[in-house]
Amino acid sequence: MPCYNVQGTVDDAVRSILEQTLSNFELIAVDDGSTDGTADRLRDWASRDRRVRVLSFSHGGIIEALNGGLVACRAGMIARMDADDRAYPERLAKQVRFLTEHPDIAVVGSYVEAFPGDEVRGGFKRYLAWLNSLDTPALIARDIFVESPLAHPSTMIRADWLRRVGGYQEHGWPEDYDLWLRMHVAGARMGKVREVLLDWHESPDRLTRTDGRYSVENFLRAKAHYLCQGPLSDREAVIIWGAGQMGRRLSKHLERGGASLVAFVDIDPKKIGSVKRGLPILSAEELPDLLRQYREPVVLAAVGSRGARALIRERLDGMGLVETRDYWAVA
Repeated sequence: MPCYNVQGTVDDAVRSILEQTLSNFELIAVDDGSTDGTADRLRDWASRDRRVRVLSFSHGGIIEALNGGLVACRAGMIARMDADDRAYPERLAKQVRFLTEHPDIAVVGSYVEAFPGDEVRGGFKRYLAWLNSLDTPALIARDIFVESPLAHPSTMIRADWLRRVGGYQEHGWPEDYDLWLRMHVAGARMGKVREVLLDWHESPDRLTRTDGRYSVENFLRAKAHYLCQGPLSDREAVIIWGAGQMGRRLSKHLERGGASLVAFVDIDPKKIGSVKRGLPILSAEELPDLLRQYREPVVLAAVGSRGARALIRERLDGMGLVETRDYWAVA
């Protein structure tokens, strides 16, 4: 549990862990150079419960704090927690049980709810609804290039997998999404306990709102990087469905990664027949003929407007294409 200037919330977070029904654990609380009373609160908890182990570092940011805590972990399963969230009492027990019963799963999350209710915006509510709908390994793998499919502080990860892929890394984009993409490309399977096991704190001060690594552009950079390392690595032709802003921005990063882009597809008659970034924009009706020209072509659905993903899936399924083999949703 990395902690930085969280004296107002850390007590509730720590208490929610110490009150777990599973009692055999160690809480590695990493004080990341806090300048408020966070370190004092952590030391007070450690003095009262020997399961709390406090590490104190100079301020280095979330990735250094996470990796510092990872080095100190001794168990085979590592649960993540944030210092402003609240875990449900059976969270650890149910996640340990899930990983024990599913030895093929590398990381398990859970459903989450956001609090306080009056600060949860419409966009975040839609993200939570989507996040909680991805509750099987197949659904998580299907949508992993759309957005981060797991709430990081809700997860429990097998330590050998976490260390195998190199822990947390700095690439200029979100460290948690980077980890899931890296694990996915390495062959990891991810699951969820189909219950709410974490209350996720929504705040204007969250890193996702204040840190540039969480910008749309940096999410696109992450997607493009791991698409090129994984699904696109041996594809002769990549076609982007969506010649709008999202598709164009993604194409820029894919080109830099070496992807073999050959065309855009769009349904807007004003765009069809023109050229974007040196590539032709074709209609959906022209796509089957284009696909037949290449060995193992792949389509990326990159339209971010609400409801577009489902409509594009319906069209591509109707052409006989198979998702996660012939096409991926990436927006």
